[in-house]
Amino acid sequence: MTGLVIANWKMHGSTASVMDFIDQWNRLPALADVRTVVCPPHPYLASIGDRMAGMALGGQNCAEQTEGAFTGEVSAAMLVALGCRYAIVGHSERRSLYGESDAVVAAKAASAAVAGMTAVVCVGESLDERQREEHEAVVCGQLSASLALAEAEDIVVAYEPVWAIGTGHTATPAQADSMHAVIRTQLLQQFGDSGKNIPIIYGGSVKPGNAAELFQCDHIDGALVGGASLDANSFWQIASVAGTGRT
Repeated sequence: MTGLVIANWKMHGSTASVMDFIDQWNRLPALADVRTVVCPPHPYLASIGDRMAGMALGGQNCAEQTEGAFTGEVSAAMLVALGCRYAIVGHSERRSLYGESDAVVAAKAASAAVAGMTAVVCVGESLDERQREEHEAVVCGQLSASLALAEAEDIVVAYEPVWAIGTGHTATPAQADSMHAVIRTQLLQQFGDSGKNIPIIYGGSVKPGNAAELFQCDHIDGALVGGASLDANSFWQIASVAGTGRT
């Protein structure tokens, strides 16, 4: 399976920094055997377009609805019109800060698929849930509900332990790989043989210094990168060691 590395810029950036990233990225060597995606804040999607060599474009979120009186929302069709091929849905920050339920995430994933995008569906447990050894049940429950309307070919799953996002703490490769194996089993239960082909990527303080060790794990197909993706060189270093993917 080809590696997949996604840059989630969250609410960071400026017109100047975006232009600088594009310039730096295009000066770096081309990458082989890895898919790269950049998900900037929505206002910068048009500025980026197809200007980054080998890089696909994605949205950080999309609305459940196709159109209507939903002030501040951005539909999946609007993202596609700007060149997006991916949309992140159900990120832990959306779930915790904005109260998005599994049902809402499922609707957003379905909306993305109808518009022709791949939904990057995020799941993950809190520190309390892991300490109570409920992490597997929590994540499997999120998968079951969040993918209830999905088809296997329309999704990527991103495992992001909430306790390792933006904290500087990263799940050990063994912890991450173990949960990815649990997720794979759940996907096979939900989608049958098609579940074998759904990429499962890891998100949680991924950096150039820990990426290679994470990507060596049997069940990790790539990464959802936050802060380290804001610098073109840093993101390139991470993507470069995901080039071989999983066999």
